[in-house]
Amino acid sequence: MNDLERDIIREILNIGLARAADSFAAIAQERVLLEVPSLELVRAHDILALVNKYQSSHVVIQSDIKGDFNGTTLMFFSGLHVQRLSQICLRMKVEESLEVNEMQESLLLEISNIITGALVTQLANILKAKIYGAPPRAPKGDLAHSLDALLMTHPKMQPLIFSVITQFSDQNSNVELPLMLFFDRETFDKILTIIRTYDLPGNGLPA
Repeated sequence: MNDLERDIIREILNIGLARAADSFAAIAQERVLLEVPSLELVRAHDILALVNKYQSSHVVIQSDIKGDFNGTTLMFFSGLHVQRLSQICLRMKVEESLEVNEMQESLLLEISNIITGALVTQLANILKAKIYGAPPRAPKGDLAHSLDALLMTHPKMQPLIFSVITQFSDQNSNVELPLMLFFDRETFDKILTIIRTYDLPGNGLPA
């Protein structure tokens, strides 16, 4: 992947994440700021360490991407996000906490479903791919351990993982909502192949 291809992928993801940010803003009833996504090729153990770090201080919601691409999104809700979203969407006055009840978990699942759906729809349109988001779930136990088992089971995912981490922040409290998106090596190769078919000067985005 050269620098131009990296920039094209980052821009494609930025377009998809902008739609996701709009969806989140409608739910949170705040103007949502979106950081330009970082795009890194990192080794599996580095991803697992980062997931473990986030999981220690956030409620994790996982959504798998199926179809032409194989990937996963992980959304990390802080205790403050749980509190504020519970107040806005459920009219519940609760303390800031990572302990969620059934209604709160259902709310986080639905929010993840909306945001991931918006992202996946944009990626499908731009890359002309048949992809969809599987129903989200709240993984129990050590998520890094589960992902480690997945990586060991699927050697194609082992050498490198295509990872994007971005932040949604609302205007007032600047509470970050990390979103991690990663694809396996085979999917990464497919995306590069699609980009390299673009018939524009410098291999730019399709018109």
